[in-house]
Amino acid sequence: MSEILSTIANYAWGTPLIIWLFIANFYLLYVSKLIPLKGFSHAFSILRKRKSDSDLLNNEHGSLSPFQALCNALSATIGLGNIGGVAVAIYHGGAGAVFWMWVTAFLGMNTKFFEVALSVIYRGKNHHGEVVGGPMYVIENQFPKQFQFLGWFFALCGIIGTLSLFQINQLTEFAHDNIGVNKNYFGIGAALVIGVILFGGIKRITKVTSKLVPIMSLSYLTLTLLILLMNLGKLPELFLSIFQQAFNPTAAAGGVGGYVLMKVIQTGVKRATFSNEAGLGTEPMAHSDVQTKEPISEGYVSILGPFFDTIIICSLTALVILLYFDPSQNNLNGVLLATNAYRQALGQFGVVAIGIIITLFSFSTMIGMANYNKKCWDFIFRGRFFMGDKAFLLYYLFTIWFGATNSLDDVVNLIDSAYAFMAIPNVIVLLVLAGRVKEKLTVYNNTYLK
Repeated sequence: MSEILSTIANYAWGTPLIIWLFIANFYLLYVSKLIPLKGFSHAFSILRKRKSDSDLLNNEHGSLSPFQALCNALSATIGLGNIGGVAVAIYHGGAGAVFWMWVTAFLGMNTKFFEVALSVIYRGKNHHGEVVGGPMYVIENQFPKQFQFLGWFFALCGIIGTLSLFQINQLTEFAHDNIGVNKNYFGIGAALVIGVILFGGIKRITKVTSKLVPIMSLSYLTLTLLILLMNLGKLPELFLSIFQQAFNPTAAAGGVGGYVLMKVIQTGVKRATFSNEAGLGTEPMAHSDVQTKEPISEGYVSILGPFFDTIIICSLTALVILLYFDPSQNNLNGVLLATNAYRQALGQFGVVAIGIIITLFSFSTMIGMANYNKKCWDFIFRGRFFMGDKAFLLYYLFTIWFGATNSLDDVVNLIDSAYAFMAIPNVIVLLVLAGRVKEKLTVYNNTYLK
């Protein structure tokens, strides 16, 4: 089974998909003329607005403020992908993979703008009558009937791709390695805790994530910056190694010449996409819960996601790991590789501190991903037969136990494969409808950014 999953993931994220994603991203850059990135400060100004004094937010659709919607999205993206995922990238692709994570994140900021704006423009309703969004609803509302299967294909892949297998797997590995907990019992316990939170619905999820995301992000930034300040003199050499190995890799496992370079690029793109989700169509499902009459405004807000997630948090993680990275220690991967770096930097305090942060990151992502998974589930089953809310809850909680008790490689390959297949219909949507977003962007800028 492991070999099958590995083969599927390698083919799914092969050279054709990488090239196609880069072409699509550069096309969207051309369409937007970098306008969303130039509006970076405007995104922050939207977050500061209150409903009482903002014409943008006066709308009957949606249930969340822009800040809450961003936190809801970041709760899924800022997680163990920023720690364990970065470690996996360095383990497989060396320092050079970090550079390609940066490139992917920069392009992803622009891509995220388009996919979020589209999902808010063409929102739909689920079987409860709630306003929801995502690529599947864009396809359902705007594509001809003969192409409706793309929405179903996205949602089917989504109920696998938006599982929290990696997060619970890495949290369990950390707890097992440092405390000696039983993986089965730990998986069951985590499922019960998540179940209590999810039972409260989107409002309880948002209440938890809007408080959890800022606290855990600031805590992690503080801890990581402390280590980097302790090693300030070594940072120039680290940055140099990142740029050198991006084009002349030496640390990637296996192969020679162009094959190694392609493997490094592939690793960087996969891990950045896994972390910030730009181009996958997942975050639009969180942002589409926003209360706004101007979809373009939420598009602006969404560009902050890849910036915080990859440009800042993933970069800091990568620098700390590279400070203490020893390629000969090939028994350490994922969160255990990251933990080893914090142990070497800060001793047992570093292990305890990173353990607390890993726990917060894991539960935050498990909560946020449940929101995505539920939207895909509802699109497919629409509450019919026995596939209602209770069936979803049982399914999602079972997969938490499943992720806790299976190997890291199998979990990563399963999620990577699903992500690759999700990206295909989502990018098709972006390429077909990018012009409509550009039209609304021009009107919006003339109205609000004079």
